[in-house]
Amino acid sequence: MILVSSCLAGLQVRYNGTHSLNNKISKLVEENKAITICPELLGGFSTPREPAEIVGGNGEDVLDGNAKVVDKSGKDVTELYIKGAYATLEKAKEINATIVVLKEDSPSCGSSKIYNGEFIGKKIVGIGVTSALLKRNGLKVISEEQFAETFF
Repeated sequence: MILVSSCLAGLQVRYNGTHSLNNKISKLVEENKAITICPELLGGFSTPREPAEIVGGNGEDVLDGNAKVVDKSGKDVTELYIKGAYATLEKAKEINATIVVLKEDSPSCGSSKIYNGEFIGKKIVGIGVTSALLKRNGLKVISEEQFAETFF
């Protein structure tokens, strides 16, 4: 089974209440070949919510206690991101996910790029909190871009 970011399947769960529809991923969900998940919602956030970025490192650093996730107003939301990451890990284990396709650039889901923590739209090489936890637990995590390159 494939686990995918809910926003990629067209669900309006992104911080600003929008989606990032990927038609191929949506089709997999419709065919019951993939299950959707949103780490932020599992962590306790609502939609819409303030954008957040990792400050002081990447998702690995957040899990190790050396960086934090803050929203645009400066509120530390690290605990909710970690909670969502662990809930996502549990779901991945429950469905025996063979691959996880997560939304690139997100502080939760980014698998190779995230924003730099300054809220200026600059991306850096890095990994989100959920992606880091899933990879630490042996799961294959890719972005929607890597999914398109690999599977189509």
